[in-house]
Amino acid sequence: MILIAHDEYSGISEYETMVIRDAKSLNKFYAKINRTRKPGLPVPTLDFSKEIVLVVCLGEQKGKKLLTLSSNEETENEVSVSIEMVDSDEVEKDKVQYVSYPFYIYKIPHTSKTINFEKIGW
Repeated sequence: MILIAHDEYSGISEYETMVIRDAKSLNKFYAKINRTRKPGLPVPTLDFSKEIVLVVCLGEQKGKKLLTLSSNEETENEVSVSIEMVDSDEVEKDKVQYVSYPFYIYKIPHTSKTINFEKIGW
């Protein structure tokens, strides 16, 4: 899994994951997150015949968090992906923590298997 994009503001207020398998869907996602940006974030160029995109929107977060994605198990029909969040070392307990709505976009090799996301340690 390769992180290709990340930002602290998605405009998406609830936790959400998605698997994007075509350019049209990726453009639609970017249209949503670029709604309040001028200029907007550039849409990555990908070859969807060779790779697909995993999107994780964390919803409202207080303070700085770090996200890691890892592949757990792979069966004949599905792939399990773990999502783990940890507090950043930069967080100081006495300071006011800002609110963010981060998103992460990863690319993986193309697969037609079902992708299941699993939260760990939330």
